[in-house]
Amino acid sequence: MSLIEGLKYRYVSAGAIATSIMSVAAYAQDAAPPATMDAPVAAVASAASTINTGDTAWMLACTALVMLMTPGLAFFYGGMVRAKNSVSTMMQSMIALSIVSILWYAFGYSMAFAPGSGLLGGFQWAMLNGVGAAPNADYAATIPHMLFCVYQCMFAIITPALIAGAFVERTKFSAYAIFIAVWSIVIYAPIAHWVWGVGGMIRAWGVLDFAGGTVVHQAAGFSALAAALVIGKRTDFGKANYSASNIPLITIGTGLLWFGWFGFNGGSALGAGDLAVAAFSSTHFAAASAGLVWALMDKMLKGKVSLVGVCIGIVVGLVAVTPAAGFVSAGSGLLIGALGAAAANFVAHMRSKSQLDDSLDVFACHGVGGLVGTLLTGLLASKAINAAGVDGSMGQMFIQLKSSLVVAVFSFVGTFVIMKVIDMAIGLRPSQNEEVTGMDQVDHGEKGMHLVG
Repeated sequence: MSLIEGLKYRYVSAGAIATSIMSVAAYAQDAAPPATMDAPVAAVASAASTINTGDTAWMLACTALVMLMTPGLAFFYGGMVRAKNSVSTMMQSMIALSIVSILWYAFGYSMAFAPGSGLLGGFQWAMLNGVGAAPNADYAATIPHMLFCVYQCMFAIITPALIAGAFVERTKFSAYAIFIAVWSIVIYAPIAHWVWGVGGMIRAWGVLDFAGGTVVHQAAGFSALAAALVIGKRTDFGKANYSASNIPLITIGTGLLWFGWFGFNGGSALGAGDLAVAAFSSTHFAAASAGLVWALMDKMLKGKVSLVGVCIGIVVGLVAVTPAAGFVSAGSGLLIGALGAAAANFVAHMRSKSQLDDSLDVFACHGVGGLVGTLLTGLLASKAINAAGVDGSMGQMFIQLKSSLVVAVFSFVGTFVIMKVIDMAIGLRPSQNEEVTGMDQVDHGEKGMHLVG
């Protein structure tokens, strides 16, 4: 079946999709789990290690798009917090571009992708030794190895920056800088190797994670939950008004994230072809459906439809479809976005009634959204979309669940320990007076906006 025919076949009404899910699930009850497969970071278009200029041009563009997502996240998060903490919140995203990039160059890339054991890559590519213009057929046979390395660097940068949303407005900059440096090496690099690296243990299980449902979003989401528990509540939690200070900034950030996500998911095809188109289209429709579902749920739960809510929903849809993008049709992407948004909205709503101060609901949006998307990938995957994948089944869904649990537990426990050690060494939080003043002035001596009257 051709890609276009597969898309036509899968792009049906929500009712028909639901029926097909139940049919697949019923059939898979008696089916054995699929044989272990060597699930690639993305399907490689050609076995020959020959540079393709079209693929290279596409991946250069996608690398730039993914890089833009981190400043987009800075806008998104910066508008969510109170004005006195907007600069410090945006700094948490921007400094990751520098810190993580240098660590990726030094040994992060080698730990994640170089040949090694099932638990960790080797160090033969440290300082990017041996990483150059020639392609590496194990990962991307038609683009330079260096381009693949830099593309993956952009994923490593944004992941720890996502975690910061759980503890904005109450963390010292020095502690945060140390945290993302340690986390990117101790948590991110091993998980990236497990899921995407040649010889990685979760990859060997046959997990389907096209662009980071486990590696990026669940790792960030469950780490955020641990970080919020260790750091504790803001000083004025439950008393202050935490309404977003700059909604236009949030809207700009959402647009940049949606734009960049086409490189995040479409680029994970590692070439300019049918697979990139499939990932691109499923990404777009997931974001669209999620924004609408979030708006409808806000209307039901809060009585109003907010622009901030629509923006959050769009991002959750992008999160949910990330593991599935290159394995499912546009119609399935639409369903994944809708279900991911519904689950994340419910969890965020319940969190708001609790004493957990996950400031920007990173766990609900990325942990829960990423988990829902990862599980649905196991049900909705289609070989008509990606011949390197499998058709959805309950057996595949079990593999997805097992992989998610391993990543979730490792991320949560590892982050908890890292945070505790940093807290004992230099302290995570500023003084109460400093927190009341705001981290912009305390850490950076800057104001996000100067009004001239």
